[in-house]
Amino acid sequence: MKLSRIERDAGLLHLMFTVICVSVLMLPLGLPVGLKMLMLVVLYNIFTPVFGRRYPNEEWIDIWMFAFITSLFQVMPDWFLSAQLGVLVFPEDGFFKIGDVSAYMAGLWTIPLFMIIFIGKRIKERFSETAALWGVAGSSLLIFGISEETMWLIPSWSAVNVTMIGHIAVYLLVPEIILGLSAYLAYEAIKTRSHWLKIPAAFLIMLLYTGGLSIFYFLVEKIILSS
Repeated sequence: MKLSRIERDAGLLHLMFTVICVSVLMLPLGLPVGLKMLMLVVLYNIFTPVFGRRYPNEEWIDIWMFAFITSLFQVMPDWFLSAQLGVLVFPEDGFFKIGDVSAYMAGLWTIPLFMIIFIGKRIKERFSETAALWGVAGSSLLIFGISEETMWLIPSWSAVNVTMIGHIAVYLLVPEIILGLSAYLAYEAIKTRSHWLKIPAAFLIMLLYTGGLSIFYFLVEKIILSS
């Protein structure tokens, strides 16, 4: 299947960013991990909308804006997992924290959320809404799964005191699919409406994700695996 120009450019952007991430994190720059992560988060959130100006008739920048606003709220579920449930750890990384959460996390969620919504929209345009929902669910599981499996190596965060498959906490699997689907559906619902609606929509996504985390933690760790 031939990719469109915007699809090729999106792939190229994220490939280049991946190379930059590996280079910055692996090279002995003498900088604390937290500062490196902040630099990468800032770079992504500047370069992505600038890159998107090549497509003034597309929704590229609008998707990024919604993903960024949603990312800001995502500090709360991470804080809940670390401070209340004690199942997520953010090691000391040389940078300040928001509660128990490394501050750069406020912008880091932009990356997977932008990718998931973008993928969903491209699948919808090529095939159907049903195919898009399946694509969003699958890409959410893949993208968040890769993050969980690799971020502890930096180290950025790690799951503790829960059932794991490799380095992926089992209870996270369904909530992270729900997160991807809710972000995609919320964006589709408000994309033609006021930009101010992005704020309450992002807040509701955060509430849904936090509720999903709580329920599936209880189901997996306290009911299914403890019986």
